Amino acid sequence: QVQLVESGGGLVQAGGSLRLSCAASGSIVSINAMGWYRQAPGKQRELVAAITSGGSTKYADSVKGRFTISRDNAKSTVYLQMNSLKPEDRAVYYCNADSLHRILGARGYWGQGTQVTVSS
Repeated sequence: QVQLVESGGGLVQAGGSLRLSCAASGSIVSINAMGWYRQAPGKQRELVAAITSGGSTKYADSVKGRFTISRDNAKSTVYLQMNSLKPEDRAVYYCNADSLHRILGARGYWGQGTQVTVSS
């Protein structure tokens, strides 16, 4: 089993920045990719960004150029730096970890989620 603990959410004004963190523990030997999903009220959960242990990244078109995913393999932690936040970025953000294939299929391990609210 893998446990994921997110932190860093909160309330920010449009145009502001937040940094999310997700620390993995447990059977992390099986983890070779980590990522972030988000779910806004009334909408489906969507992939925001993912990163492999080798540093390859994937982003949703809606966040390209504004969000940056990174990871510290030694700490088994993934980060999501969110800049130029927009009201439409408001959502609960979930950390996901497993193989990249399973992350892209939303089938990895999940964190409990952290709320991001962007005021206009």
